Amino acid sequence: MPTAAAPTGATGPAALAERYGLSKSSIRPPLGSYLRELWSRRQFVLSYATARTYAMYAGARLGSLWQVLTPLLNAAVYYLAFGVLLGTKNGIDNYVAFLLSGIFVFTFTQRCMTEGSRSLALNLSLIRTLHFPRATLPLAYVLNELNQMLVSLLILFVVVGFTDGPSWRWLLVVPAMLLQVMFNVGITLVFARIGTFVTDITQLLPFVTRTWLYASGIFFSLPAKLDQVDAPGWVVQVLAFNPISAYIDIVRRSLLEEHKANELPHAWAIAIVWSFVMLAAGFLYFWQAEDRYGRG
Repeated sequence: MPTAAAPTGATGPAALAERYGLSKSSIRPPLGSYLRELWSRRQFVLSYATARTYAMYAGARLGSLWQVLTPLLNAAVYYLAFGVLLGTKNGIDNYVAFLLSGIFVFTFTQRCMTEGSRSLALNLSLIRTLHFPRATLPLAYVLNELNQMLVSLLILFVVVGFTDGPSWRWLLVVPAMLLQVMFNVGITLVFARIGTFVTDITQLLPFVTRTWLYASGIFFSLPAKLDQVDAPGWVVQVLAFNPISAYIDIVRRSLLEEHKANELPHAWAIAIVWSFVMLAAGFLYFWQAEDRYGRG
């Protein structure tokens, strides 16, 4: 039976909404509509990411120069700690480029996760004031970190160019970065939703990413290290399923000819699967809570 129209004199919120044909602004839209609306806000994503990049260095004396200095200083610290003091550079040609490629690739994903987990919590006033697809905020954070990654890659190309010389293999970095961006978007959306409802995740993430850092073969060659301890072959296969290890391995084999002797098996296939699965799963996971963000 059709629902009876609200009495003309009714003044309750539900009655007024029905009388004037209003609907809830926080209702979750269908997936197709959500994607179209998200695409229509692409200029906002770009502008917001650009503003964040500017704000990060606006108060520093050296300004945007820190985009170059930060990755270099991080690499110098790890080189001293692992390459020199712990001797992980032994047996690895061009260890500087080897180390830089691992640090830059890992840091790209690490920062997307940690910054993305706070992307909604830090913008609650904006979420509660305006109606827009909430996914635009995590996407802007990924774009901001991609900007930093491109600067880091430029540094890496300069280092490899001076030490090994340029090569056509460098072009393989482009699809590798595209796959990692897809993965980062998915994992950032996952942690953006978690970080909104489980605020303690920001305290836990540093421990998670630090463990991930040491298990990703950033400071040493995983196959070579496992050969030294007589690890069974299946251990190498399991570690190769680590998405970060796969992305790092692809970048290294694209830039360093000598890395081919110690490359991980099936890295391209693993990277592709992780990228598409994480992107789809992360987007669906985030979209399912679209009508809950900003409440409470």
